[in-house]
Amino acid sequence: MKKLSLLKKWDSLSPYRKLIFGFLVAIFIGTIFLKLPFSLKENQSITILDSLFTIVSAICVTGLSVVDVSQVFTPIGHLIILFFIQLGGLGVMTVSIMIFLLIGKKMSFETRELLKEERNSDSNGGVTKFIKHLLLTVSLIEISGAIVLAYGFSRYFSIKRAIFYGLFHSVSAFCNAGFSLFTNNLENFKYDKLISLTISFLIILGGLGFITINSLFIIKRKKIKNFSLTSKFALLITFFLLVFGAILFLAFEYNNLSTLKNMNFLDKILNSFFQSVTLRTAGFNTVPLENIRPATVFISYIFMFIGASPGSTGGGIKTTTFGILIFYALGVLKRKEYVEVFKRRIDWELINKALAIVVISIFYIAVIITIILSIESFSTDKVIYEVISAFSTTGLSMGITASLGIISKFLVIVTMFIGRLGPMTVALAFTNNKKSLVKYPKEDILIG
Repeated sequence: MKKLSLLKKWDSLSPYRKLIFGFLVAIFIGTIFLKLPFSLKENQSITILDSLFTIVSAICVTGLSVVDVSQVFTPIGHLIILFFIQLGGLGVMTVSIMIFLLIGKKMSFETRELLKEERNSDSNGGVTKFIKHLLLTVSLIEISGAIVLAYGFSRYFSIKRAIFYGLFHSVSAFCNAGFSLFTNNLENFKYDKLISLTISFLIILGGLGFITINSLFIIKRKKIKNFSLTSKFALLITFFLLVFGAILFLAFEYNNLSTLKNMNFLDKILNSFFQSVTLRTAGFNTVPLENIRPATVFISYIFMFIGASPGSTGGGIKTTTFGILIFYALGVLKRKEYVEVFKRRIDWELINKALAIVVISIFYIAVIITIILSIESFSTDKVIYEVISAFSTTGLSMGITASLGIISKFLVIVTMFIGRLGPMTVALAFTNNKKSLVKYPKEDILIG
């Protein structure tokens, strides 16, 4: 009877709450595993909070860490982190559905709805086909990246270690996680074009989203004009942000002794491009970020907040949300009745959702920043950088993560979790989703 009662309660939950529950169960299991002796090197120990922080950072594909992952954890610990990075990149519900398909189980309508919410899709159809394409795409990209990176690392390490490093960093890069097995992340490889560019392109592909990646794979058979509006938009905004970000980073850091000044021009371009790529949701760095210039810090807020594309392994409000609001603003200035993109009209419900995402995100970030500033002694710019990085699941830090207090660490954990699932998903999980049937009289308010 208790089992039937629990099943009824589970069935009565909304897809949003089921999704949150799935992630929480995975986080609980991962936290326990990472705390066990086989995960930790000899004479190393971590608190349950630090274990929780690391697992949440992994499954939320963020990359922020309160401990030195390379020094604290054993190869088994690294594999556990890698597993949760992959789990977070694909999605807990997506992986669960893969298992159901492998053992021959049929999917209910509710299961399809869960996948729809997790993948940020507008349809719950064609799940089996989507899963097959997803597995093929991820396997092809990550294995190819691992082979190239293993070759690159073999010039510095033994073959065995190079292969493991290649696999770990390929998965971490494609999933936009930003976890590295080196104490100073990828700073030792800032002059290595093969490693830097391979990781950059893995991050870009992971951040584009699976729909857009599949569109790119069949570009010979499918003209760009026939791409979905989502794919076109994601490619356009991503290209703009990558180029613009690289130019700004190069301009602001060109003569900064702590970052680019001592490099030749080609290496400056390479590292500026790398930081532009990783800035938007990946978390790797080839130059130290503790002393980047104020202008660079400010643009970092914006680029991290925008993040990756929908249906991808990255976070942020998403490139398409940002793009829609830009076109919306332009439409208002031109006094257009509708928002038009690529000769298509955007539904007002979608624009309202985009506005809600931005407003909720800004409000949440502001609240968390205020709380942390009130209990910590770090400078304002570093706290803002840390919170936006956590919310957008970017994983970059200006060096304060390990020094955060208990309350601040917990707030960052919650922020990474909300950032990975999406503020709208979390908000809808705790609100009444029924439409109101009441319509009040309309009246204008002066604005602007």
